[in-house]
Amino acid sequence: MGGAKNCPETPRQRMIGMMYLVLTAMLALNVSTDILKAFELVDKSLHTTMETTEARNKSILHDFRLDSIDNPEKNGPWYVKTLELMSQSDSLYNYIQDFKYNIACKTDGQSTVDKQIKADSAIVTNSKDIRSLKGSDNRDVATHYALPDGDNKPGLVLRSKIEAYREYLISLDTTRRAEFSMMFTTDTVTEKDGDRTPWEEQMFHDMPSGASLVLLTKLQNDIRNAENIMIQHLRRQTDAGDLRVNKLSAYVIPSSRNVVRGGKYSAQIILAAIDSTQTPEYYVNGERINDQGIYEVAASSEGTKKYNGWISYLNPATNQMEKLPFESEYSVMAPSVTISNTEMNVMYRGYDNKFSISVPGVTPDKIRVSVNGASTRQQGGLWLIKPGDAKSVTIAVSAEIDGKMQSMGSQTYDVRPLPKPRGSLKVGDNEYNGEKSIPRSALMNANAVVHASYGQDQTLNLKFTVNSFRANINGIMTSSNGNKFSKDQMDRIGKLKPGMAVILTDIRVKGPDGKEIPLAPVSLILN
Repeated sequence: MGGAKNCPETPRQRMIGMMYLVLTAMLALNVSTDILKAFELVDKSLHTTMETTEARNKSILHDFRLDSIDNPEKNGPWYVKTLELMSQSDSLYNYIQDFKYNIACKTDGQSTVDKQIKADSAIVTNSKDIRSLKGSDNRDVATHYALPDGDNKPGLVLRSKIEAYREYLISLDTTRRAEFSMMFTTDTVTEKDGDRTPWEEQMFHDMPSGASLVLLTKLQNDIRNAENIMIQHLRRQTDAGDLRVNKLSAYVIPSSRNVVRGGKYSAQIILAAIDSTQTPEYYVNGERINDQGIYEVAASSEGTKKYNGWISYLNPATNQMEKLPFESEYSVMAPSVTISNTEMNVMYRGYDNKFSISVPGVTPDKIRVSVNGASTRQQGGLWLIKPGDAKSVTIAVSAEIDGKMQSMGSQTYDVRPLPKPRGSLKVGDNEYNGEKSIPRSALMNANAVVHASYGQDQTLNLKFTVNSFRANINGIMTSSNGNKFSKDQMDRIGKLKPGMAVILTDIRVKGPDGKEIPLAPVSLILN
């Protein structure tokens, strides 16, 4: 279905718009009330335009309804939105109609108005559609009806309804925000002297009844025009997601180009933009395959496998069978697995050894890892393997291929206890372990702590906790719990002179395996 064409403003509509602007300007200049008769001409023209627009809207809606019946899945949701649009439009339109009827009744009297409507029955389709007033020059009724004393002002209610309708239209098509904001403006006007005039006062304060009716009819006309714009917009949306193609191509879509020996290669062969009313014929290596275009062959040997074929289809333009060729390839490999220890070539007992484990062509969520004599868990894309008391562990890897778990290989590692770290005194980023003298000021630093590490030349970087140590300070042995010097120790260190030594002994630390071990003494010479 093609989208409905835009309906540009006709010369008649442009003429009416200009007449409306000119007559409004003349009214603002307080022209003689005789000019108000001209407003009846504008009002009748506006009604004529509205009736034409309403007829056009109903015609589009009728076609839209038929389209929604023919294709409810595609067109139905947009047809429902169109019905909601027309309901919203009718609600505001009818409220304005009641507004006009009430002003007319208060101007000429209800019986007079009803008689006039009856007299105009040949052109009036609404029981409250008033087309002329005897007291059209009355400047009190519109003001008193729309802007009475108190909080209940119909003019304010009308403004809020117009604003709600405007925002509803914008929500349907945000690209027309500027257009609808101008069409249904309710802005307050600031005069040259600084006075601010709200929209409802501009519309109704000291406004002749006849002019008020024309202004309200203009609003109704804008509603029908906006409705027409949006009906066409909503109908075009039914085609917005349709693809336009001008070329046919053959494609091969394999589930994977890498196949493990013993598995199965699978590929989808499709014809792009194919007509769903006809079934193409698929040929691979000269033989016809199934009508779904699914090519399957057993992967019995390793290597690169190539194949070609064609798709035979009926060209509707020529009513002749035509061929579209294709070719593709896939690889068959032996079962394999990549297992790498990211930190070392051995595995340590009681420590989360970090492993990167992958299977070519298989996503991580389809890989399973089992290890004898060790616990395993995943973290940040790595496998953490912590051996127990076993002297060796074997990592076995399997993967899900074509819905079945298949063994991919294994690897055995020797298990060793964690090596002992060495002790040192850490001051900021510096470590002192007897290889060089230490400034007295550094030793006195409050941030100095007894530390344990492997040093920069080691592959491990583990965290050890210092539980306790002893310090021989100028021949006096003292003890400390934790990794910091005690106050007594700091007082004694403060009395030392250059060349004297502080010897740390009985350093006991706990590693990530939870075991406490002693470290070698550390001699610190002051400079």
